[in-house]
Amino acid sequence: MSTATPQVSVIIPTYNRHAMLREAIASVLAQPDVDFELIIVDDGSTDGTSRLLGELTKRDPRLIATHTEHRGPAAARNRGVELARASWIAFLDSDDLWVPTKLARQLDFMRRNPAYQIAQCQEIWIRGGRRVNPGARHVKQAGDIFIRSLRTCLISPSAVIISAKLFRRFDGFDDSMNAAEDYDLWLRILIDHEIGLLDEPLVTRRAGHHDQLSLMSAIDRFRILALMKLLACERLPIEKRIAAGDVLVEKCRIYGNGLRHRGRIGLAEFYDRIASQASQTWGSQPDDNLRSALREIRVVVSQNDADRVAHVDQ
Repeated sequence: MSTATPQVSVIIPTYNRHAMLREAIASVLAQPDVDFELIIVDDGSTDGTSRLLGELTKRDPRLIATHTEHRGPAAARNRGVELARASWIAFLDSDDLWVPTKLARQLDFMRRNPAYQIAQCQEIWIRGGRRVNPGARHVKQAGDIFIRSLRTCLISPSAVIISAKLFRRFDGFDDSMNAAEDYDLWLRILIDHEIGLLDEPLVTRRAGHHDQLSLMSAIDRFRILALMKLLACERLPIEKRIAAGDVLVEKCRIYGNGLRHRGRIGLAEFYDRIASQASQTWGSQPDDNLRSALREIRVVVSQNDADRVAHVDQ
């Protein structure tokens, strides 16, 4: 490993994606004219990933591999940032790819736009091996996108470059969340930070494989948790608090209805109670009931797949 401080630390979390990981790593190593370090966090893989990383780290001193127990992408990304030495952080999911100019273009964008501490670029979407066009609600914008991001996560980890100081100031990803951990972090940051946008497609986002789909039925309950965390935040301005409360009510109603159709009446009533309290009180200020409900929902969302429903809000 070089002793010089790199310009950017690239972090790839991975779990049992041996073939796709090799391609993702190659897309980072193809970045010219940028001094980077590449930190790959093997999140307890059992598919030969460890052997692959052993081979690659011997060939290129810019690669750093670390191995952890399987805890999910949030903990893996956080571990990568713990090891990072650069002032800028760029994440790449192990199923995604970068074009060769991605890092250089983004670093240049940040130099030209010093007011931003976080920015992203455009993406090409591939689903099931075919290119698809994102819907209108997924269109990326620059500036204050907090309210637009409440219903749909509008920031992609593989497209982001973020100040290491900003990431650490917000304590990174919530590693108790097995899904929507990026939605949670971006919203916490977007409370009082605008985001930049480099309007160029520099990332290929590959979706539709089994290990992604297995988490999709759980995502709404984690988004509900993220929204409750937002409402518990004292620094949330009233306009954004009202909007977050409205979306929390909406998501609880939809999720609760799905549970009710599955015959999980008690759990549906739990989400109904959250919606009721959010509509009556939490849209204006946090209270002890919110803090108590937060503790309770953390237990609920950590349960197994039995309370997942088919509805997914992407």
